[in-house]
Amino acid sequence: MKKILKFKVLLLTILSLGFFMNSCEDDTSVFTVSETQPITLSELPISMIELDATNPGNPAITFNWSEADYGQQASENYALIFASDDAFTNPITATTVVGTTSATLSVNELNSAAGLAGLPPFSFSTIYAKVESSLGTQNGLPVSSNTVSFEVQPYFNYVFDDYYLVGNGTSADWNNNNNNSPLFRDAENNNLYTYTGFFTKGGGGFDDGRFKLLELRGQWQPQWGVAAAEGSDNIETSGDIAGNPGTQDSDPGRFGVASDGYYTFTINFSSNTYTMNPFDDAGATSYSSMTLQGSALGADANFTQSVFDTHLWYINSINLQPGDLQILTNTSTTFAGATSFSGVATESGGNIPVVVQDDYEVWFNDLTGDYIMIPLNL
Repeated sequence: MKKILKFKVLLLTILSLGFFMNSCEDDTSVFTVSETQPITLSELPISMIELDATNPGNPAITFNWSEADYGQQASENYALIFASDDAFTNPITATTVVGTTSATLSVNELNSAAGLAGLPPFSFSTIYAKVESSLGTQNGLPVSSNTVSFEVQPYFNYVFDDYYLVGNGTSADWNNNNNNSPLFRDAENNNLYTYTGFFTKGGGGFDDGRFKLLELRGQWQPQWGVAAAEGSDNIETSGDIAGNPGTQDSDPGRFGVASDGYYTFTINFSSNTYTMNPFDDAGATSYSSMTLQGSALGADANFTQSVFDTHLWYINSINLQPGDLQILTNTSTTFAGATSFSGVATESGGNIPVVVQDDYEVWFNDLTGDYIMIPLNL
């Protein structure tokens, strides 16, 4: 029995040693890829597309291209990219697909992509398209195809974001649906917003004179504030912004003012920064009435003057048709700008264009000439 036991132990030892030696052998395979030759995006069978808003889910156009070859069996990523110029100065991604060499856009998807690319509604404009192939979750080894172009007439696409004040430093207090004043969007930079107006410090304590931004009235998220957490959010004149859910899951801290007065609040969503600077309102004209007039509305409409800030005027809802607008003061001075939806109006500044029919919320700041017209149904 002892000899048999010794033999079993020796056999197990040999087998274990052999397994160990085999497991130590290097059987690593090297996965090598090479940059693909540019894929070919096929010419389109149609040169002009008029989009119909009554059938947004219908297919509008299909793009086909050749398969990328990275030298290995792999699922390639493909991004369909649009731009309003052939240099692709401001490109947007219309859609992405994996492992297939075609993509079909619905009427609504093509309309949205055309609007994001900067094409105006209700007229034919040229849009440029290309496909970029890549590999992996990090989109490695990107290679672009040739460019094709076609004419498209989008229907209206409101691509802008709007932001509203909330907090005890503002007229709305901490009520998320109390006619909260909107920020005024820069007509040239859609990520830049300002608000010049009165802010109150209230009781004067650490938690007074505070505010945040909401993207939707009546909803607490998304909300924007300072990067510091509430309680550590000392009042600063500039700094970084944070948002729930824009940058994090928790709510951001609060902006604030140190005393009652007029301020210019500026926020840049490209750099995620803000500034808060005192504004000198001394010598500003005090108007007693404002009237909206022009071919875009059937009859003149009176603005409501804010009780909290007498330089701020608003109309909560008015139906506007394609046409022009001016703002008439009680002194017979007219203010107008040259850009739709938002801009800066000046005395005798021409006409504010309305490009699409809808019910609008209209706000005007007589200190700066800032105006914003927010469609309620688009």
